[in-house]
Amino acid sequence: MNLRPMLAEDLDAVAALESHISPGPWTRGIFRDCIQAGYDAWVMDDEASQLIAFGVLSTGAAEAHVLNLGVSPTLRRRGYGRKMLMHLLGRAAQLGAERAFLEVRVSNVAAQQLYRSVGFHEIGVRLNYYRNTEGREDALVLSLPLLRDVRFFKEG
Repeated sequence: MNLRPMLAEDLDAVAALESHISPGPWTRGIFRDCIQAGYDAWVMDDEASQLIAFGVLSTGAAEAHVLNLGVSPTLRRRGYGRKMLMHLLGRAAQLGAERAFLEVRVSNVAAQQLYRSVGFHEIGVRLNYYRNTEGREDALVLSLPLLRDVRFFKEG
């Protein structure tokens, strides 16, 4: 397993995975714009360069926002999502963020369990935040304090 910054040559694979796992996927252009804007964008691949997971993080004003995180459906429940999340949170702490935020679909119970298992807690709801096949879906807004939380300086 290899964890490295997302590059332009990763965009097709990342966008393909995103379109496979999300009912309202980001486009290749959105991922490209994130890289160009200087967001922390990461991929995890295997020895054969097959994409396992990706994550995108923005930081500023002592806050971090996990913008997107995805894992290949055939490789879920093996710790890859947790490893990517912990890497993003470690990066956030290293960059001076004191608190991390994210949104998660109300229907995505597995992701909610992951986020809560590392200490995220619900602070609100964004109504009709996500697109889905039926129209729109609410998002839970989750938050996690990072200040002096040394576990985020270690990967995994």
